[in-house]
Amino acid sequence: MYRKFAKAIRYTLFAGSVCAAPLLLGCEEEKTAPVEQIVRSYKGDVEVLNSCGEPGAAAKMRSFLRKNGFDVVSFRNDVLQNYDETIVVLRNPEWEGAQALAKTLRTKNVLTVVSKRSYVDAAVYIGKDFKQIIEPDQGETNDD
Repeated sequence: MYRKFAKAIRYTLFAGSVCAAPLLLGCEEEKTAPVEQIVRSYKGDVEVLNSCGEPGAAAKMRSFLRKNGFDVVSFRNDVLQNYDETIVVLRNPEWEGAQALAKTLRTKNVLTVVSKRSYVDAAVYIGKDFKQIIEPDQGETNDD
């Protein structure tokens, strides 16, 4: 009788462990791979102008562009403060970073205005759509 009882206990333990194994394996925490942000460096100088009228827009855009590998050499308020959409004005049409800048800003509003007096390769005129382009928690809020 002891043998039958011991055999029944072993069978119950084995069956219980077989049934519990999938439950224990399913308890493992899912690990997601960290998202790597590729930051490229584009030779060339970019100027950022706040043309939307919102305080701090140029500083936020400057930080956004720098985090994406662009060299922002100046940022300031524009004389006009009523642009609805962000515009990229190429001062140097040969600049290799022009397409990347337009893609980063998610805009097709790209104009070429060559100027011998310009010291930048491109100027970004920020429109009221800039919040859709950058994340709201990026950058400083001072537009000196």
